Amino acid sequence: MEKTHQAVTGRGSPLARYQDVMLGNRSLLSFLYFEWCQLLGPFPGAMGMMLRKIFWPGLFGSCGKGCMFASGVVLRQPARIRLGKSVIISEGCVLDGRHGTAGTSISLGDNVILSNNVMLSCKNGTIQIGDNVGLNAQTIVQSTNDCPVQIGNDCVIGQRCFIIGGGSYHLERRDIPIRKQGIRADGGVHLEEDVWLGGNVSVLGGVRMGRGSVAGAGAVLTRPVAEYTVSLGVPAAVVRTRKA
Repeated sequence: MEKTHQAVTGRGSPLARYQDVMLGNRSLLSFLYFEWCQLLGPFPGAMGMMLRKIFWPGLFGSCGKGCMFASGVVLRQPARIRLGKSVIISEGCVLDGRHGTAGTSISLGDNVILSNNVMLSCKNGTIQIGDNVGLNAQTIVQSTNDCPVQIGNDCVIGQRCFIIGGGSYHLERRDIPIRKQGIRADGGVHLEEDVWLGGNVSVLGGVRMGRGSVAGAGAVLTRPVAEYTVSLGVPAAVVRTRKA
């Protein structure tokens, strides 16, 4: 929060600060192309979809064939974002690739679908999503302070899930505000292949979900779970294994 505030309100012209936050560089050519693509962002209907399909791929670090972008998508520092083939980004999604140093902060594999109002947010963290993954509506994935989030191939993420690496502050001191004590390194989150999260599931930093594991609706995962297990509850506990 503090770094974002400094970037928005700090020294330099309003244009320079805008470029720092939204593009991550001060290239005039990049700025002009970004602004042109922003004009196409809310353009409705098939015409808007076609125009974004033509022009938007040039915004990203890389973009495979067949990607589609609905209206109302918000992009920050898209040059740090890489998209595989046939990625679909639905209405109202936010892809926030802000990072101070990483060349790639968000990476989406082939055939990834982001449903309405999904947010992928990097604040000096990284998000990597494998092939054939679906993130349902209003899900938030966030990575901060070098605590990466990795989602393997063939995962299914339900509605309104919350997955965060680096989401906890240090609490040891009482003489300064919590927000000034820094983010605790937690190793991030790793969902292995074929994981299924039901609706409203939260996965907190330090959690690794093994291959083929399941978290039922409303579960809050605070510790790692083994492959092919089913977890329920707050905090989540393994209730059974998936039989062969």
